[in-house]
Amino acid sequence: MRGPNRRPRRRDVHGVLLLDKPQGLSSNQALQATKRLFNANKAGHTGSLDPLATGLLPLCFGEATKVSSYLLEADKRYRARCRLGVRTDSADAEGEVIAEKPVPGDLDSAAIEGALEPLRGDIAQIPPMYSALKHQGKRLYELARQGVEVERKPRPVRIVRYELVGREGDELDFEIECSSGTYVRTLIDDLGQALGCGAHVIALRRLGVQPFDDSGMYTLEELESMSLEERDAALIPVDSALTRWPAIEFAAESARYVKQGQAVWVSNAPVSGHVRLYGPLGFMGIGEILDDGRVAPRRLMSWAVDAGKIAN
Repeated sequence: MRGPNRRPRRRDVHGVLLLDKPQGLSSNQALQATKRLFNANKAGHTGSLDPLATGLLPLCFGEATKVSSYLLEADKRYRARCRLGVRTDSADAEGEVIAEKPVPGDLDSAAIEGALEPLRGDIAQIPPMYSALKHQGKRLYELARQGVEVERKPRPVRIVRYELVGREGDELDFEIECSSGTYVRTLIDDLGQALGCGAHVIALRRLGVQPFDDSGMYTLEELESMSLEERDAALIPVDSALTRWPAIEFAAESARYVKQGQAVWVSNAPVSGHVRLYGPLGFMGIGEILDDGRVAPRRLMSWAVDAGKIAN
């Protein structure tokens, strides 16, 4: 018999939850809080959001953790608000002020557009010191808190959209669509430098992680008010994270070879790239098109190799 202070037994839960991360929590803190609500054995998030930031944080439970790395690589969409005239060491409101300059009195939309244009498209971005990247085994933000700054190599990123959508005095609102690995704080800091007055992020909300958008998100408060069955119903299928890839369906005999890890021939298969694999039990996992045209399994779901389990 379970004592009054014992935690509920952990469960095998499979699926993706679209969490509306609250401000003030790290991505990992939000993940652990949600994992406890589901009593889940295994869960992971799909890329960090700063504690300052809110919005879409897809969480992967159980077998969905096998696809989480592909969401890490997905394009993102944000709405950001910045304040002109102040630059901070972290490029956001949580950092220490390192410079203050007056905002040009003649700063209009045309001048802002001129500063934005070089920041669009394929650019090289230097990651901020206040980031989770590592240098010689230490997180950059740990070094930054010690007052240590190290050289960071520029990284290629793609800025699909960087548009001014609102202004209130010295506060500007932007909508940004960008590739994985982009630091919005750095985009804002670079803009402030180009305008000659500095800028930093005061609010950031993530609106999209391909293929997901901010519809269908749940807050922690909403999850807390649900029963366990209602929380389970909030999960979306594992393969929902991979809808941008072509789907290949196998008959029972071919599916048997795939379950054994063997590559198989498929008519009308894509020329190259990743694909979703489906068999008699539904979603089987992730495959890849080989140079000779065969489809090779790369990450299989547990239910694809264990006939006693059925996909969500």
